Formats: sequence, structure tokens, C-alpha cells
Amino acid sequence: MIPEYLKSLFSHQSYDENNFFLIAGPCVVESEELVFEVADKVSTICKNLGIPYVFKASYRKANRTSLSSFTGIGDEKALEYVKSVGEKYHLPTTSDIHAHEEAAMAAKYIDILQIPAFLCRQTDLLVAAAETDKIVNVKKGQFVSGAAMKFAVDKVQKAGNPQVMLTERGTTFGYQDLVVDYRNIPIMQEIGVPVIMDCTHSLQQPNQTSGVTGGNPQLIETISKAAIATGADGLFIETHPNPAVALSDGANMLKLDLLEGLLEKLVKVRKVIL
Repeated sequence: MIPEYLKSLFSHQSYDENNFFLIAGPCVVESEELVFEVADKVSTICKNLGIPYVFKASYRKANRTSLSSFTGIGDEKALEYVKSVGEKYHLPTTSDIHAHEEAAMAAKYIDILQIPAFLCRQTDLLVAAAETDKIVNVKKGQFVSGAAMKFAVDKVQKAGNPQVMLTERGTTFGYQDLVVDYRNIPIMQEIGVPVIMDCTHSLQQPNQTSGVTGGNPQLIETISKAAIATGADGLFIETHPNPAVALSDGANMLKLDLLEGLLEKLVKVRKVIL
């Protein structure tokens, strides 16, 4: 399901309305060159495959394992780059916000405010995001059931904003792993909002003793296929030209050169289940 409020953001794109939509980009804005390189390639692929596309890059990474980890190049500088990508390629854009005072600031630059999974119960953050009148994409906490996400949706809607989406990103399994319960996709759709599968963060291996989060990127295709097969409305995929040198989440990002082949397969799966 692509709701009308999301379709309006895709008005400059030609796409197949029966397709899933894609949110994709690098984990974080590392440089102007990186965001434009990724947006250029992904937008071309999506245009050729008829996939509606939202460009994603975090302007700051506030939740890092180590104090020495890269967090960003400066909030407004990074947001300017994201906004410029959207303007050049006629794409809607999204990024995370981490505190209620960031909502209004970020809303000047991006179209969709993303609420990080660890903050999905943060009432003041959800209300502040809602009050911008932007679309709000809430990631399901690793510690929350799909059914319980109705309370996050309620907070946004009761603040006067009906434009809500939910993203599944796995559930904590022990201390250093996540599992995906695909029952959450139809369960969250029953709340009445589009549901997106985060195909990269759901493969994280957090809390490593090295201080660097691990991952299983070789399973991105498996997670993605299963998500489409179970009816996900959209997919979230972080991608980078060279994940090995990425400054954040390199261990679970998809190499940019592999994205086209993956999306070609997923479009075929989508057509089979319709």
C-alpha cells in the first residue's frame, strides 16, 4: 500500500503502482560526493524498474557503540546535502531525528522524519515529529512487538498527523543478535499504516566486545525476498559503494553494485504474489 500522502511525494517519478517502494541510501552523510553518487545510481535503477524511491541518509548518528565512532559532518551541512540530492533528482528524502528539538529543524530540509527504533516509545519525540506535518516513519523497537506499535502510531495521529509509517527491523535475540518475525508485517498493517522492512539493520549483530557492531550482509537478499513475499509495502536498504570503508554500519550495508540485481529479483517476486 502506497498511501496518498506518500504518492504525492512521488509525483515527479514514473513508477509501477503495484511495486513496493524503496527507501535507500548510505547510513550517514559522509560527504557531498557520497550522497550524490548513491542517489544518482539508485534513482536510475529505480526508474528503470518502476520502483518509487525515497533517498535516505542520516545527518547524524547519535547512537554509536563507542565514543570515538564517527557521528557526522555537522547537522545542517549534512541536511543541506540531503536536500540538494532531493532537488537535483526530484526525490523525496528522509533522515533520523533523535530529540524533540531536532524535529522542526530537520523538517526544513527533508520530507519524512524517521524515528529510530530505540526511541519509538519517546512521546515528546513522536509528538514533535507529528507537529511538523511531515510524514513520520517509526522504526519498531528491537524490544517491542508489532502489535504494541499501535501506541506509537496513536501518539502521532492524536497529535494531529495521520501520515504515519512503521518499519520492522528485527527483534533482540540474546545479547548480540537479532531475528526477524515476519508475523509483524501483517500485524502492523492491521493498524492501518504502510509497513516497511529494514533489510540491513535487521541483520546487525550489536554489542560486540570490539566496540563495532557486526552484521550479516550476505543475508540481505534472504530478508528482502521474505519481506516481499509476506506483503511488505516498502523496503529500507542501506547501501554504499564500498561498505568496508564506510564510516557507519559498514558491516551490514549492501554494496552499491549489488543493488540492481537484487531489486530485479524482488520486482519479480512482487509480481508473483500479486
